[in-house]
Amino acid sequence: MHFAKDDRIQALLQSLVSSKVPLQADEVFAALDQTFQNGLTARASTQLLSTFGRRHALDTTLLILSWHERHKYELNCFHYSAVIDACAKTGMWTKALQLCSDMVESNIESNAISFNATISACEKGGAWEKALELHRVMVLGEVESDTITFNAAISACVKSGRWENTLQLWGAMERSKLELTTITVSAAISACKKAGEWQKALQIFGMSAESRLESQTINFNAKISACEKAG
Repeated sequence: MHFAKDDRIQALLQSLVSSKVPLQADEVFAALDQTFQNGLTARASTQLLSTFGRRHALDTTLLILSWHERHKYELNCFHYSAVIDACAKTGMWTKALQLCSDMVESNIESNAISFNATISACEKGGAWEKALELHRVMVLGEVESDTITFNAAISACVKSGRWENTLQLWGAMERSKLELTTITVSAAISACKKAGEWQKALQIFGMSAESRLESQTINFNAKISACEKAG
């Protein structure tokens, strides 16, 4: 999501992030009160949270979210997604899960963006079970999964050696008729190699060719190894 430059946010960023010592909550709240005396639009709030999140200033980003809550701003899934994404970038997957849970419990309408950010945080933290649990929550809540959802969940399973789960996700993605990516195909072929499913590996490789994926970016070694294992 791209935003027009907001000088107030840039000035606040320079002021808070450049501090040599950790800022206390009251200091951050005071700076926000002074900078945004006339309030913030929902879009400006998202930009504010995203800007601090991209700078890996997680503690400050969380305080900014708290400031919004203190002032009774109506938060939406884009606000939470910006903070969850900051958690993913700093390896705080447990905090990302908490925020996602808070969003659901607050009856804030969620979408694939917020869930994808949380699943990506779990993937980076090696929490494959939580990644799969979130995917199930999406299905039960009728939140439509997309390619990013499956790629993140599949990557979480691959990193943890969960080959059966990887192939199950591949099957679900295939049934959903979603666009394949090199990430998905390479992970699925690697899973077939580990499971000794060489015929499935060849089938997946054939599907990637039909999808016109760049063949040189596919993990050929995984495909060949799967065939070699089968003899």
